[in-house]
Amino acid sequence: MPLTAGGKLSIVVSSDLGGLGSKDGSPIVYNWVMPGVAPLLLPWLVILGLLTLKPNRCAAAWLIWLPLGGTFALTLWPPSMLPAGTNFFLDALAGLAVGLAAVWLLANYLRRHHRFATFGCVLLALAGFSAVGMVAKQGLSLMTVESLQVGIVLAVGVLASAVALSVAGLICRRRYRPLGLYLWLFVLLGGVWLVITAPFFVFAMMASGGNIALNSWPEFFIPVLAIASGNFAALLPFLILSSASPLFRERLKALLNAKLETPPILSDAGLNNSLETPSNRGTP
Repeated sequence: MPLTAGGKLSIVVSSDLGGLGSKDGSPIVYNWVMPGVAPLLLPWLVILGLLTLKPNRCAAAWLIWLPLGGTFALTLWPPSMLPAGTNFFLDALAGLAVGLAAVWLLANYLRRHHRFATFGCVLLALAGFSAVGMVAKQGLSLMTVESLQVGIVLAVGVLASAVALSVAGLICRRRYRPLGLYLWLFVLLGGVWLVITAPFFVFAMMASGGNIALNSWPEFFIPVLAIASGNFAALLPFLILSSASPLFRERLKALLNAKLETPPILSDAGLNNSLETPSNRGTP
């Protein structure tokens, strides 16, 4: 049961008795009360805490609420408007958004001299804070079937996002082009999702004893690419914020290990004046 849902539940036991009688038993009505608000507030309190860090003590840092709030709003779609069995994906999307917001706020601390070290820091931070975001949707009972589904999708999304950012930074290390970066991230996310899930398809073919034909791959990989597109949809608002805000543009460059902005080069006259000290100035 989702943490954010409440109301009357009708529970019906059903069993196929053939021609012996009704398949469904008498419904039992249970009034489900939404649990406490602490898990709901946890990710928002975490983001507020990150905003108190010294690099984030400015008005521009509060713009992080725009992509985070927008992504969370998308996850509030009524279940009846979604394909059957896909509700868990929205919870994973919300968790990933919390992780991305935290990583953007911590970018100055996550950047390292070596690209692989930066990747490791981003991966750990993204995984930890995404798990916090997952609690807001699933609560503290994480051993249910739905929670396991959310956890698996979220774990792959975290790994795919961290790998895509690292490889995209390597590709775009010489020059930062936002549109080119967006395209590369979209392609890389799809590629990483396919690489991670392809072994499961091969294993399913081998375990089925030939019941799963090779030409049935679209039934497996098209949904995977759809999930990868959702992964990119969670990342896109933060990329747009980075294009619009100079503060978060530098944060994104830090995550990509791209070249940061440098102070403007002084002219020869300005350089000479800046190097001049009272001891070497001429006296009147």
